[in-house]
Amino acid sequence: MKIKLKEISDFIGGNITGDSNLIITNLSKIEESKAGDLTFLYLPAYEKYLATTKASAIIVKTGSMKNREDISYIEVAEPNKAFFKLVNKYFKPEFPLKGIDHTAFIDPSVKIGKNFAAGKNVVIAAGCVIGDNVKIYHNTVILEDVEIGNDSLLFQNISIREKCIIGNRCIIHANTVIGSDGFGYDQNEKGEFIKIPQIGNVVIEDDVEIGSNVSVDRASIGCTLIKKGTKIDNLSQIAHNVVIGENTIISSQVGISGSTKVGNNCYVLGQVGLTGHIEIGDKVILIAQSGVSKSILKEGTYFGSPAKEIKTAFQIEAHIRNLPRYAEKINQLENQIKQLSEKLEK
Repeated sequence: MKIKLKEISDFIGGNITGDSNLIITNLSKIEESKAGDLTFLYLPAYEKYLATTKASAIIVKTGSMKNREDISYIEVAEPNKAFFKLVNKYFKPEFPLKGIDHTAFIDPSVKIGKNFAAGKNVVIAAGCVIGDNVKIYHNTVILEDVEIGNDSLLFQNISIREKCIIGNRCIIHANTVIGSDGFGYDQNEKGEFIKIPQIGNVVIEDDVEIGSNVSVDRASIGCTLIKKGTKIDNLSQIAHNVVIGENTIISSQVGISGSTKVGNNCYVLGQVGLTGHIEIGDKVILIAQSGVSKSILKEGTYFGSPAKEIKTAFQIEAHIRNLPRYAEKINQLENQIKQLSEKLEK
C-alpha cells in the first residue's frame, strides 16, 4: 500500500490539515501505529493515545482539536465509517481457494455453477444446487437437496443438513451447523420423552453472515427463517421455527427459543435470552444479558430480566444498589417508631 493522503481524503470525502502529498503505507490502530500509518479516532476513550501515537496521519471528527504539527489530519463526519470504508477498499480479504480438491466428494447429480471451489474432504450429497462463485472450505458436509446461492462463502467444518436453503452472498464461518434437529419432544404417560420428527428446514436469505460455532435448528414444520441482511455473531443458538427479520444484529451467546419472532432492524446484544413463542417488534434494542419472557412490540431499548424499558430498568437498578442504605434507614425508622410507641405507652 503506497497511496497519497489526498487520494485517501478524496475517496472518503474529507478535508486535510497537513501534508496532502504524504504517502500512506498502512492502516492501523491508534495505539499500535508506526510511521507511514493512517489511523482514526472517534471514541473519547482513545484520546489518551493522541500524545504518543506514531501514526503519520489520523482521521478525526470534523472540528476536532489538531494539536500535533508532526501529524496530518483528515476531518470527516464519521471517522469510524470512513476508516472502515478504506479497509474495505484496500484490504478486503481474498480467499485463494480455487478448483475442486481431489479429496472432495460431490454426487454426480449436484448442479454446480461457474467458478465453484471446494477444499479438502468436502462432501456434497445428491440433489444439491450450488450457485456461481461459491467457495466451500475443507471438511464441510452438505446433505441432500441443499441450495446455496451465488457468491456465498462457507468456511471449514460446517454442517448443512438436508433441504436447507442458503441465499446469495452469504458468509458462514467455521464449525457452524445449519439445519440440525429442533429440540422437540413429547412426554408419554410413563414420563418418557419421545422425539418429535423435525421435518422442516432452514431458509437463510441473501447477504446474511453467520459466525462460528452457531446452531440454527431446522423447523419442526415449515422453516426456520433468517431474513436478508441479518448478521449473527459466534456461539449463538437459533431454535426451531424462529424467524429473524431483515438487517438485524444478533450478538454472541444469544439464545432464541422455538417459534419466537424477531423483527427488522433489531439489536439483540450479548448473552440475551428469549423464551419461546413471543414476538419482538421492529427496531427493538435488547441490552446485553437481558432475559425476555414476554413479547415486546414497541420500538425502543430494553434491559434487565425480565426485560423492561431502559429508563425503568435503570431506575430499578439504582434502587437495588441503594438497598443497604435503604435497609439501614428502615432500621432507624423502626427504632424511632419503637421509641415513640414506648413513650406513648408510659
